[in-house]
Amino acid sequence: MADAIRVTALSSTPVKGLRITGRERLQLERPGARGDRAFYLIDTRGRMINGKHSGALNGIVAELDDRGELTLTFPDGRVVSGTPELGEEVHTSFHSRPRAAQLIDGPFSQAISRHAGEPLRLVRGANGAPAVDRGARGAVTLISRGSLTRLAEVAGEPSVDARRFRMTVEIDGVEPFAEDAWIGREVRIGDAVVRPLGHVGRCIVTSRHPMSGVVDLPTLDLLRSFRSDAPTSEPLAFGVYGEVVRAGIVELGDEVVLADEAVVGDEAAATGAPGSS
Repeated sequence: MADAIRVTALSSTPVKGLRITGRERLQLERPGARGDRAFYLIDTRGRMINGKHSGALNGIVAELDDRGELTLTFPDGRVVSGTPELGEEVHTSFHSRPRAAQLIDGPFSQAISRHAGEPLRLVRGANGAPAVDRGARGAVTLISRGSLTRLAEVAGEPSVDARRFRMTVEIDGVEPFAEDAWIGREVRIGDAVVRPLGHVGRCIVTSRHPMSGVVDLPTLDLLRSFRSDAPTSEPLAFGVYGEVVRAGIVELGDEVVLADEAVVGDEAAATGAPGSS
Protein backbone atom coordinates (compact mmCIF):
# COMPACT_ATOMS: atom_id res chain seq x y z
CA MET A 1 0.00 0.00 0.00
CA ALA A 2 1.32 3.44 -0.89
CA ASP A 3 2.03 6.03 1.80
CA ALA A 4 -0.94 8.16 0.78
CA ILE A 5 -4.27 7.17 -0.72
CA ARG A 6 -5.89 9.99 -2.69
CA VAL A 7 -9.20 10.79 -4.37
CA THR A 8 -8.62 10.78 -8.12
CA ALA A 9 -12.20 11.16 -9.41
CA LEU A 10 -15.68 12.10 -8.16
CA SER A 11 -18.86 11.46 -10.13
CA SER A 12 -22.60 11.97 -9.92
CA THR A 13 -25.74 12.62 -11.97
CA PRO A 14 -28.97 14.27 -10.81
CA VAL A 15 -31.05 11.85 -12.90
CA LYS A 16 -30.47 8.16 -12.35
CA GLY A 17 -29.59 6.43 -15.62
CA LEU A 18 -28.34 9.52 -17.45
CA ARG A 19 -24.65 10.12 -18.19
CA ILE A 20 -22.42 10.13 -15.14
CA THR A 21 -20.44 13.37 -14.84
CA GLY A 22 -17.09 14.09 -13.20
CA ARG A 23 -17.06 16.58 -10.30
CA GLU A 24 -14.33 18.52 -8.54
CA ARG A 25 -16.11 18.26 -5.19
CA LEU A 26 -19.08 16.52 -3.62
CA GLN A 27 -20.98 17.09 -0.40
CA LEU A 28 -21.50 13.64 1.10
CA GLU A 29 -24.58 13.37 3.30
CA ARG A 30 -26.44 10.52 4.97
CA PRO A 31 -28.73 9.91 1.93
CA GLY A 32 -25.81 10.21 -0.52
CA ALA A 33 -23.91 12.87 -2.45
CA ARG A 34 -25.97 16.06 -2.49
CA GLY A 35 -28.01 16.26 -5.71
CA ASP A 36 -26.95 12.81 -6.88
CA ARG A 37 -29.77 10.73 -8.39
CA ALA A 38 -32.35 13.21 -7.14
CA PHE A 39 -34.69 11.99 -9.89
CA TYR A 40 -35.29 8.79 -11.84
CA LEU A 41 -37.17 7.64 -14.91
CA ILE A 42 -40.12 5.28 -15.25
CA ASP A 43 -41.88 3.70 -18.21
CA THR A 44 -45.63 3.62 -18.84
CA ARG A 45 -46.00 0.73 -16.38
CA GLY A 46 -44.22 2.63 -13.62
CA ARG A 47 -41.03 0.57 -13.77
CA MET A 48 -37.72 2.33 -13.10
CA ILE A 49 -35.71 2.63 -16.31
CA ASN A 50 -31.93 3.01 -16.53
CA GLY A 51 -29.06 2.34 -18.92
CA LYS A 52 -29.59 -1.40 -18.71
CA HIS A 53 -32.84 -0.87 -20.61
CA SER A 54 -31.83 2.04 -22.85
CA GLY A 55 -28.28 2.91 -23.87
CA ALA A 56 -29.60 6.15 -25.37
CA LEU A 57 -29.84 7.60 -21.87
CA ASN A 58 -26.04 7.80 -21.65
CA GLY A 59 -26.18 10.49 -24.30
CA ILE A 60 -28.02 12.95 -22.03
CA VAL A 61 -26.06 15.17 -19.64
CA ALA A 62 -27.99 16.42 -16.61
CA GLU A 63 -27.00 19.23 -14.25
CA LEU A 64 -28.78 20.46 -11.11
CA ASP A 65 -27.61 23.82 -9.78
CA ASP A 66 -27.75 25.23 -6.26
CA ARG A 67 -31.04 26.98 -7.06
CA GLY A 68 -32.68 23.70 -7.96
CA GLU A 69 -32.74 24.32 -11.71
CA LEU A 70 -32.38 21.17 -13.81
CA THR A 71 -30.69 21.33 -17.21
CA LEU A 72 -30.63 18.50 -19.74
CA THR A 73 -28.24 18.67 -22.70
CA PHE A 74 -28.81 16.27 -25.61
CA PRO A 75 -26.30 14.99 -28.19
CA ASP A 76 -27.85 17.11 -30.94
CA GLY A 77 -27.24 20.28 -28.92
CA ARG A 78 -30.79 20.71 -27.63
CA VAL A 79 -31.00 22.08 -24.09
CA VAL A 80 -34.03 21.78 -21.82
CA SER A 81 -33.87 23.71 -18.57
CA GLY A 82 -36.16 24.77 -15.76
CA THR A 83 -37.13 24.28 -12.14
CA PRO A 84 -38.71 20.84 -11.66
CA GLU A 85 -42.32 21.19 -10.48
CA LEU A 86 -43.87 18.34 -8.54
CA GLY A 87 -46.98 16.82 -10.09
CA GLU A 88 -49.28 13.96 -9.16
CA GLU A 89 -48.18 11.04 -7.01
CA VAL A 90 -47.51 7.76 -8.77
CA HIS A 91 -46.66 4.25 -7.67
CA THR A 92 -43.46 2.94 -9.20
CA SER A 93 -41.40 -0.23 -9.20
CA PHE A 94 -37.81 0.44 -8.19
CA HIS A 95 -35.67 -2.67 -8.72
CA SER A 96 -38.91 -4.68 -8.40
CA ARG A 97 -39.76 -3.02 -5.07
CA PRO A 98 -42.74 -0.64 -4.68
CA ARG A 99 -41.76 2.99 -4.29
CA ALA A 100 -43.95 6.09 -4.09
CA ALA A 101 -42.92 9.03 -6.27
CA GLN A 102 -44.17 12.24 -7.81
CA LEU A 103 -44.21 13.10 -11.48
CA ILE A 104 -42.13 16.10 -12.56
CA ASP A 105 -44.19 18.49 -14.64
CA GLY A 106 -42.69 20.48 -17.49
CA PRO A 107 -40.76 19.69 -20.66
CA PHE A 108 -38.30 17.12 -19.28
CA SER A 109 -40.22 13.89 -19.82
CA GLN A 110 -41.17 14.79 -23.37
CA ALA A 111 -37.59 15.68 -24.30
CA ILE A 112 -36.17 12.50 -22.77
CA SER A 113 -38.85 10.37 -24.44
CA ARG A 114 -38.10 11.92 -27.82
CA HIS A 115 -34.42 11.12 -27.47
CA ALA A 116 -34.95 7.59 -26.12
CA GLY A 117 -37.60 6.74 -28.70
CA GLU A 118 -40.11 5.58 -26.12
CA PRO A 119 -42.43 7.21 -23.55
CA LEU A 120 -40.59 7.83 -20.30
CA ARG A 121 -41.52 9.98 -17.32
CA LEU A 122 -39.27 11.86 -14.92
CA VAL A 123 -40.12 11.40 -11.23
CA ARG A 124 -38.79 12.24 -7.80
CA GLY A 125 -38.99 9.82 -4.88
CA ALA A 126 -41.50 10.58 -2.16
CA ASN A 127 -40.20 13.08 0.40
CA GLY A 128 -37.26 13.80 -1.88
CA ALA A 129 -35.50 10.49 -1.21
CA PRO A 130 -32.70 10.01 -3.77
CA ALA A 131 -32.88 7.11 -6.22
CA VAL A 132 -29.99 5.18 -4.68
CA ASP A 133 -30.20 1.43 -5.21
CA ARG A 134 -29.52 0.38 -1.63
CA GLY A 135 -30.79 3.45 0.18
CA ALA A 136 -28.64 5.01 2.90
CA ARG A 137 -26.67 1.75 3.19
CA GLY A 138 -25.38 2.38 -0.32
CA ALA A 139 -25.20 6.16 -0.25
CA VAL A 140 -21.60 6.14 -1.55
CA THR A 141 -19.75 3.79 -3.89
CA LEU A 142 -15.98 3.51 -4.20
CA ILE A 143 -13.50 1.92 -6.62
CA SER A 144 -9.72 1.98 -6.80
CA ARG A 145 -7.72 2.89 -9.86
CA GLY A 146 -5.72 -0.27 -9.25
CA SER A 147 -8.85 -2.37 -9.77
CA LEU A 148 -9.64 -0.50 -12.98
CA THR A 149 -6.09 -1.06 -14.22
CA ARG A 150 -6.34 -4.77 -13.47
CA LEU A 151 -9.60 -5.03 -15.43
CA ALA A 152 -8.00 -3.22 -18.38
CA GLU A 153 -5.14 -5.73 -18.33
CA VAL A 154 -7.58 -8.65 -18.43
CA ALA A 155 -9.49 -6.96 -21.27
CA GLY A 156 -6.31 -6.31 -23.24
CA GLU A 157 -7.11 -2.59 -23.30
CA PRO A 158 -4.84 0.35 -22.44
CA SER A 159 -7.47 1.59 -19.97
CA VAL A 160 -11.11 1.22 -18.94
CA ASP A 161 -13.26 4.33 -18.50
CA ALA A 162 -14.28 4.38 -14.83
CA ARG A 163 -17.54 6.14 -15.67
CA ARG A 164 -19.08 2.94 -17.02
CA PHE A 165 -19.17 1.71 -13.39
CA ARG A 166 -20.92 4.88 -12.17
CA MET A 167 -19.06 5.10 -8.85
CA THR A 168 -19.14 8.07 -6.51
CA VAL A 169 -15.47 8.03 -5.54
CA GLU A 170 -12.37 6.75 -7.32
CA ILE A 171 -9.12 6.49 -5.35
CA ASP A 172 -5.48 5.70 -6.08
CA GLY A 173 -2.61 4.51 -3.92
CA VAL A 174 -3.71 0.94 -3.18
CA GLU A 175 -3.27 -2.45 -4.82
CA PRO A 176 -6.04 -3.81 -7.08
CA PHE A 177 -9.13 -4.79 -5.08
CA ALA A 178 -7.72 -3.53 -1.79
CA GLU A 179 -11.14 -1.93 -1.24
CA ASP A 180 -12.68 -5.41 -1.01
CA ALA A 181 -11.15 -5.75 2.46
CA TRP A 182 -12.56 -2.45 3.74
CA ILE A 183 -16.02 -3.80 4.54
CA GLY A 184 -16.99 -2.73 8.06
CA ARG A 185 -14.11 -0.27 8.42
CA GLU A 186 -14.56 3.46 8.72
CA VAL A 187 -12.80 5.40 5.98
CA ARG A 188 -12.19 9.14 6.14
CA ILE A 189 -12.44 10.69 2.68
CA GLY A 190 -11.72 14.39 2.82
CA ASP A 191 -13.99 15.82 5.54
CA ALA A 192 -16.44 12.90 5.35
CA VAL A 193 -16.35 9.47 6.97
CA VAL A 194 -17.92 6.48 5.23
CA ARG A 195 -18.24 2.83 6.15
CA PRO A 196 -18.28 0.28 3.30
CA LEU A 197 -20.96 -2.35 3.91
CA GLY A 198 -20.81 -4.57 0.84
CA HIS A 199 -19.44 -5.24 -2.63
CA VAL A 200 -21.16 -3.90 -5.76
CA GLY A 201 -22.33 -6.78 -7.93
CA ARG A 202 -22.33 -5.79 -11.59
CA CYS A 203 -24.96 -5.89 -14.32
CA ILE A 204 -25.02 -5.48 -18.09
CA VAL A 205 -25.16 -1.66 -17.92
CA THR A 206 -21.38 -1.65 -17.36
CA SER A 207 -20.87 -3.07 -20.85
CA ARG A 208 -22.13 0.20 -22.38
CA HIS A 209 -19.86 3.06 -23.36
CA PRO A 210 -20.45 5.81 -20.77
CA MET A 211 -21.11 8.46 -23.42
CA SER A 212 -22.64 6.72 -26.42
CA GLY A 213 -24.41 3.91 -24.60
CA VAL A 214 -23.20 1.42 -27.22
CA VAL A 215 -22.29 -2.04 -25.89
CA ASP A 216 -18.53 -2.14 -26.44
CA LEU A 217 -16.93 -4.11 -23.59
CA PRO A 218 -17.95 -7.55 -22.23
CA THR A 219 -17.47 -6.50 -18.62
CA LEU A 220 -19.46 -9.35 -17.10
CA ASP A 221 -17.53 -11.98 -19.04
CA LEU A 222 -14.28 -10.30 -18.06
CA LEU A 223 -15.21 -10.16 -14.38
CA ARG A 224 -16.40 -13.75 -14.50
CA SER A 225 -13.05 -14.82 -15.94
CA PHE A 226 -11.07 -13.71 -12.89
CA ARG A 227 -13.50 -12.57 -10.19
CA SER A 228 -16.11 -15.34 -9.99
CA ASP A 229 -14.38 -16.98 -7.00
CA ALA A 230 -13.69 -13.75 -5.10
CA PRO A 231 -15.16 -13.81 -1.55
CA THR A 232 -17.57 -10.92 -2.07
CA SER A 233 -21.07 -10.19 -0.79
CA GLU A 234 -22.51 -9.90 -4.32
CA PRO A 235 -21.54 -11.84 -7.47
CA LEU A 236 -19.20 -10.38 -10.11
CA ALA A 237 -18.36 -7.57 -7.74
CA PHE A 238 -16.32 -4.54 -8.72
CA GLY A 239 -16.02 -1.82 -6.09
CA VAL A 240 -17.81 -1.37 -2.77
CA TYR A 241 -20.84 0.50 -1.45
CA GLY A 242 -21.34 2.02 1.97
CA GLU A 243 -23.01 4.46 4.31
CA VAL A 244 -22.04 8.00 5.26
CA VAL A 245 -21.06 7.99 8.94
CA ARG A 246 -20.11 11.67 9.03
CA ALA A 247 -21.19 14.17 6.41
CA GLY A 248 -18.57 16.33 4.79
CA ILE A 249 -17.06 17.76 1.62
CA VAL A 250 -14.81 15.60 -0.55
CA GLU A 251 -12.58 17.15 -3.21
CA LEU A 252 -10.21 15.82 -5.84
CA GLY A 253 -6.82 15.11 -4.29
CA ASP A 254 -8.19 14.64 -0.77
CA GLU A 255 -6.48 12.04 1.37
CA VAL A 256 -8.23 8.76 2.19
CA VAL A 257 -7.48 7.31 5.64
CA LEU A 258 -8.59 3.93 6.98
CA ALA A 259 -9.63 3.38 10.59
CA ASP A 260 -7.27 1.19 12.59
CA GLU A 261 -9.82 -1.46 13.51
CA ALA A 262 -12.67 -3.12 11.68
CA VAL A 263 -16.21 -2.68 12.95
CA VAL A 264 -17.61 -5.91 14.32
CA GLY A 265 -20.99 -7.00 13.01
CA ASP A 266 -22.88 -8.34 10.08
CA GLU A 267 -22.98 -5.15 8.01
CA ALA A 268 -21.36 -6.84 5.00
CA ALA A 269 -24.55 -8.71 4.17
CA ALA A 270 -25.68 -7.72 0.68
CA THR A 271 -28.99 -5.98 0.15
CA GLY A 272 -30.73 -4.34 -2.78
CA ALA A 273 -30.16 -4.75 -6.48
CA PRO A 274 -26.69 -5.19 -7.97
CA GLY A 275 -25.12 -2.45 -9.97
CA SER A 276 -25.22 1.32 -9.81
CA SER A 277 -26.90 3.46 -12.39
